[in-house]
Amino acid sequence: MPLLEYNFMIKKIKITFLLGKKNKFTKKLYLKQNFNYKKKFKITFTENHNKIKNQDVVFIINYKNILPNSFLKKNKFNLVPHSSKLPKDRGFAPLQNQVLRGQKKIYYSLIEAKKKVDSGNLLFSGSFKLKGTELMNEIRKKSIFYDIKMIKNFLKRYPKISIKKQKGIPTFNRKREVRDNEIDINKSLKSQFNLLRVCDNDLYPSFFYIKNHKYILKIFKSKN
Repeated sequence: MPLLEYNFMIKKIKITFLLGKKNKFTKKLYLKQNFNYKKKFKITFTENHNKIKNQDVVFIINYKNILPNSFLKKNKFNLVPHSSKLPKDRGFAPLQNQVLRGQKKIYYSLIEAKKKVDSGNLLFSGSFKLKGTELMNEIRKKSIFYDIKMIKNFLKRYPKISIKKQKGIPTFNRKREVRDNEIDINKSLKSQFNLLRVCDNDLYPSFFYIKNHKYILKIFKSKN
């Protein structure tokens, strides 16, 4: 596996976090972190990719806008945390799809951003375990915790980073729609518990129909 090495003794390494505007929860957690390992980085945060160029590393965090090749070519590394064991679960909602399948061991990866979705080389990967009782806010928070831990590990090792190609047959997830959160009233709640777990109470709550009336169903864990 090749090692990428740069001379970083002359000037600080330029690192930018490109954050999605809509996900305030993720943004808040990232802004609280100290990523400047041994103060060797010049770190900036932005929500606009047009303000970024000539960076050593750009971390792309929940950024929904399409990034053109012209942007990717301006930086040495463009890296994306992805919640799956790539090349499995490329595409949309990899975290939710793992939970929907009943997995308790959840995978995550750090990859290079490429024009072809989620096809970039792997730099880091790992996994964490769920109990099977966590709801989406808990699952998302735990996932972000491990993404941040992975990024910090990358920064501690940079510029001596090993890179490898993805191996195996890719699988792809389609974009989840509002209709995917419909509860079947003829099935037990227990059999649909994982669906309830991945629904967002505020943005994409679960729902069901009775006699042509739509009912919203939100789920919370008791504090007792």
